[in-house]
Amino acid sequence: MTTPRTAADAERSGQRVEITHVTTNHQPFDSRIFLKECRSLAAAGYRVNLVVPHGEALERDGVKIVPIPVHKNRRERFLRSVWNAFRAARSTRARVFHLHDPDLLPIGWALRFLGRRVIYDAHEDRPKQVLSKAWIPEAARPIVAAATRLVESVSASIFDQVIAATPAIAETYPARKTTLVQNYPIVDELQPAEPRPYASRPNQVIFVGGMSAVRGVRQFVDAMALVPERLGPRLLLVGTFDDARFQAEVEASPGWDRTEHLGWQDRDAVARHLGATRVGLVTYLPEPNHVAAQPNKLFEYMSAGIPVVASDFPLWRSIVQGVGCGLLVDPARPEDVARAITWLLEHPEEAATMGARGQAAVSERLNWGTQSEVLLDLYARLTT
Repeated sequence: MTTPRTAADAERSGQRVEITHVTTNHQPFDSRIFLKECRSLAAAGYRVNLVVPHGEALERDGVKIVPIPVHKNRRERFLRSVWNAFRAARSTRARVFHLHDPDLLPIGWALRFLGRRVIYDAHEDRPKQVLSKAWIPEAARPIVAAATRLVESVSASIFDQVIAATPAIAETYPARKTTLVQNYPIVDELQPAEPRPYASRPNQVIFVGGMSAVRGVRQFVDAMALVPERLGPRLLLVGTFDDARFQAEVEASPGWDRTEHLGWQDRDAVARHLGATRVGLVTYLPEPNHVAAQPNKLFEYMSAGIPVVASDFPLWRSIVQGVGCGLLVDPARPEDVARAITWLLEHPEEAATMGARGQAAVSERLNWGTQSEVLLDLYARLTT
């Protein structure tokens, strides 16, 4: 029997094709969950629901937003949001449920007991991530990490499928139940309507994303003070700080005088900022969850055609050097980061060539189009 390729094929076979994605810890229009996975499934003809903390019910791009109350803190998220998410998910009466957060694993167990198909989407290596969580007492982190690994392992044996965002994450789950769907960018999504020629851009450097100590924010802000003044360097921070005390520490850096914090920006605004920037920073510190990660922003900078300054981790080295799209540094050393930024600003022709190589690699192979095919094949199998 031929496996249905799309929801329309499945409907002709008399199968249910309503599906529900569930998250308690992401924004309603998250890049991986909404922009990539949900929209791709809706475009293929599936009836897609997204249970997510939000203020109102709505439908966008064929995806029905099923809102649950926005939690005020981490405690409320664990104690109330999970229950609210379960009730909202059940109300959709979908056949397949796609879970995006580890705290939702008990929901998956209940749904499997009720005869539903369940997918767990592992965005991160959570046990390794736990080892860097400042809100967990340091002595307790190995215990919590081991318990997290055990719970995820048991869940994988119960659920129908695990989707892994990186090859390293995929290796931690049973191969027969694991599908690799990498978090590559959507081609042209971050291309501004009127891109500014690279040669005419100001000496501007950018970081896009959540700002925390483990992402090397303090070090690259410090680095800005070491870039020669004659270059007139500026750093744009696009995103929010996860801790007020850490933000105050960063703002006390001498490099803050050369920094502009823009806060959260929508995707169109991010595209405009990338289109007026010369260098993208992704200098995460060597925490356990970072070394084998594939940060989305690395590929997004590449898709925008700007060279990167990235942490010199083995996996990242293979990408950056393999494509020839930027420079590698020790992220813990501001002087190393400053040296790389300075070189790229002083050599605009070479930098522009690096950016063009990265953009070509995304256009040809490192893009969401290649991964959406994998996702749709998985759903076709589960709804047959």
